[in-house]
Amino acid sequence: MKTILVCGARPNMMKIAPLLRAIKEHNSQKQTCSITPLLVHTGQHYDYNMSKVFFQDLEIPDPDIYLGIGGGTQGEQTGKIIIEFEKIAIKEKPDLVVVVGDVNSTLAAALASVKLHIPVAHVEAGLRSFDRQMPEEINRILTDAISDYLFTPSRDGDENLRKEGIINKKIFFVGNVMVDSLLYARTKAEQSKILQSLDLEKKEYALLTLHRPSNVDDEKNLKDIIEALIEISSYISIIFPVHPRTKRNIEKFSFKKFLLGDNRIIMVEPLGYVDFLATQMKAKFVLTDSGGIQEETTVFGIPCITLRSNTERPITITQGTNTLVGTNKQKMQEAALKIMSGIIKKGSLPEFWDGKAAERIINILISI
Repeated sequence: MKTILVCGARPNMMKIAPLLRAIKEHNSQKQTCSITPLLVHTGQHYDYNMSKVFFQDLEIPDPDIYLGIGGGTQGEQTGKIIIEFEKIAIKEKPDLVVVVGDVNSTLAAALASVKLHIPVAHVEAGLRSFDRQMPEEINRILTDAISDYLFTPSRDGDENLRKEGIINKKIFFVGNVMVDSLLYARTKAEQSKILQSLDLEKKEYALLTLHRPSNVDDEKNLKDIIEALIEISSYISIIFPVHPRTKRNIEKFSFKKFLLGDNRIIMVEPLGYVDFLATQMKAKFVLTDSGGIQEETTVFGIPCITLRSNTERPITITQGTNTLVGTNKQKMQEAALKIMSGIIKKGSLPEFWDGKAAERIINILISI
């Protein structure tokens, strides 16, 4: 079964890596149906630390095909990927295309494939924020609508798909494939020297990630977030790996002077996967607007303050360690101070977040 697996951005790589390992394991058992994987990297993330270093940390082989799409507007990037991926699909004639997550590469590859009558499997299907201002929400809805096999990370994903009219035989609850990567890399992360290089101790700092357009492209929202962070940093140091998009806007809005003032916000370049996991595992708490980090903190049992008014991963709130605060300065500060005073939300591990999701996916695909 010739299978193209598509990745394009950092969150995709944590989901692709366990799938490739599961395929390798399946093939090593000399099964009747073997899988021939072809890894296509669209190049949607073109910063080294946002892409290539993740291949190294996750032990992903070099892509068989690299499209080198790069940046651009939503339409430009999606359109370029459709054009280039279609050429690959026509040439390679795969039996199946596997897309993961919710980035532009996900939708573009799925759309190009389905128009060529190639079956599509979507890993991490069914997640919904119900906020169509988010580009990722549009990608999720459309990819799920046209895919043939929908692999969900949590039971609410199944329900979301059914409400949208997706028939049951297309839906497969398999658990969270991102957790497979996290558990696989955990030992490496425990051995990371990143904290020593930053002269920090376990639980004596908070970790921040910030990249969502609604937060960093909006001058007022970004200013409110920075002011709240400066206040929080008077109580605890904050490690801030700065996303390229965020860095550009900090400079554009002349906010760098605030961050370089007399506070304990430690701005660093984007970290590789292993070093980032290490900083996350050992943090007092995490502030983020990322989707995947809400899941990772739930697995680690680390309090997570999400700088968004909604989430496509509600299980991280109902069962995990996540709290939504939006971009309200007072709510951000209150949530951080509550954690520092010892009032910590206790979470539990959701069903099938056990490191075996990729194995389940491969077993289903070969049996169909």
